[in-house]
Amino acid sequence: MNTTGDDYHTLLARHDAMRLRRRLLVPGPDRETGGGRVPDHYDGAADRRLITGCRDLVTPFDELIGELYEVLFARHPYLRSLFPESMEFQRRHLALIFEYLIEHLDRPDDITAAFARLGRDHRKLGVRPAHYEAFEEALCEALRRRAGARWTAPLERAWLRMLRFAVAAMVDGAESALAEPPCWQATVLEHHLRTPGVAVLRLRTHEPYPYLAGHCASVESPLLEHTWRPYYLAGAPRPDGELELHVRAVGSGGVSEALVHRTRPGDVLRLGPAHGVMTLDEGPVGDLLLVAYDTGWAPVKALLQELDSRRTHGGRVHLLLGPEAYDRAHLAGSAHRRPWLTVVPVPGGGPGAGGFGPLAEEVLRDGDWSGHLAFVSGPPETVAPAVARLADAGVPAGRIRHDRQTELAGAGGLPRVCR
Repeated sequence: MNTTGDDYHTLLARHDAMRLRRRLLVPGPDRETGGGRVPDHYDGAADRRLITGCRDLVTPFDELIGELYEVLFARHPYLRSLFPESMEFQRRHLALIFEYLIEHLDRPDDITAAFARLGRDHRKLGVRPAHYEAFEEALCEALRRRAGARWTAPLERAWLRMLRFAVAAMVDGAESALAEPPCWQATVLEHHLRTPGVAVLRLRTHEPYPYLAGHCASVESPLLEHTWRPYYLAGAPRPDGELELHVRAVGSGGVSEALVHRTRPGDVLRLGPAHGVMTLDEGPVGDLLLVAYDTGWAPVKALLQELDSRRTHGGRVHLLLGPEAYDRAHLAGSAHRRPWLTVVPVPGGGPGAGGFGPLAEEVLRDGDWSGHLAFVSGPPETVAPAVARLADAGVPAGRIRHDRQTELAGAGGLPRVCR
C-alpha cells in the first residue's frame, strides 16, 4: 500500500480509537448499567473491595470465561475467526487478566502501564475498537448468568469501571503505536536442531524490528494461525537485522513443537512487538548477577553481547548457569573473552526444594549480592524459587528482574522461554 493509503488508514484507526475512548470514559445514554465516568486518574480501591468481597459469585474464572465466549460468538459469529482453534490458552490468558486487574485496582498506574503494552501488542491480532464494545457486552451477560439473582447493579458498575479503565489504557497503547506495523514478518534463514527437543532459529525481518537485548517477542507460525507464544531473542540488536530464537518443544501440537520440528528455512513467521523487563538500564552498568536455566540462556546471551558493546562497563558479572548442552560452542571460551565475567555451572535440574544445587548455594552463601542487579530467566516453574533464593541471599526485590513481573505483556502472559 502506498504512503497516502497508509496515512488514510492510520487516521481512520486513530478516529476509531478516540471515539471508543470517549464512549468508555463518558458513557452515553444507551448504557443500561449507569457505569459512571471513569476518571483518567482512577482510584479503584473501593471497586477492588466490592469485587473481591463478591468474588465467589462469578468464580471460578474459567467457567465465567466459558460463558463469556459463548455469548460473544453467539452474538458475533465473525469474531470466532480472530481466535485460535483451541481456546484453552486464550481462556488461561484472560483469567490472568482478571486476576491482575482485581489485584492491582488500587494501583491504577500499574494497570495503565501494563494495559498500554497489551493494547500495543493486541494490534497484531486484528483487534478493533468495536471488538472491545462487543467484549464488554458479553462480559456483562456472563457475569449476570454466573451470579444469578444475587447480582447487583453496584457490583456490575464496579466491574464495568474496572474493565473500561483497562480498555482505555489498551486503546491509548494501540493508538501510540500506529506508526509501527501491527506485526513483523520474518523469514527463517537457518534452523538448527541442537538437541532432539531444542532448536535455534535465525530469522531476518522484512522491515526493521525494534528491540533491546533481553526482550522477548510473541511468535506465530503459519502452521498454527492466530496462536502466539512469546520467546526470548537470543542476542543484542545486530546491524544486519538478523534475530535468533532458542525454542524447546514441549508437548505436541503447539507453537514450540511447530517451531522445533516442522519449521524449515524459507518459512515466514510473524512477530509481535518486543517487550519485557530483562533489559539493562541506560548509562553505567554496575555488578550483575545473571541466573539462567535451559533456554533461559537466550536473554542472558543477549545481555552479555550488549555488555560487550558498552565501552563504559566496569562492573563484575557472575553467571549462574543451569544445565544446558545446546549452545556449548558459544559458551566455550566466553569467560576467557570477557575478563569481567565469572561463569558458575549449576548442577542438577534447576531450582526446587534443594535450591540451586551445592555449588550455587556455596557461591550465594559466601558472597554479598545486595549491591548486584540480578536477572533471572528460565521456565516459569524455575523462576519463582530462584527469585526467592536470591531474596534470601540479600538481593533486594527491586533489584531482581524477571519477566514474571510483566504478567500481561505479550499475547500469552508470561514469556514461555522453553515451551
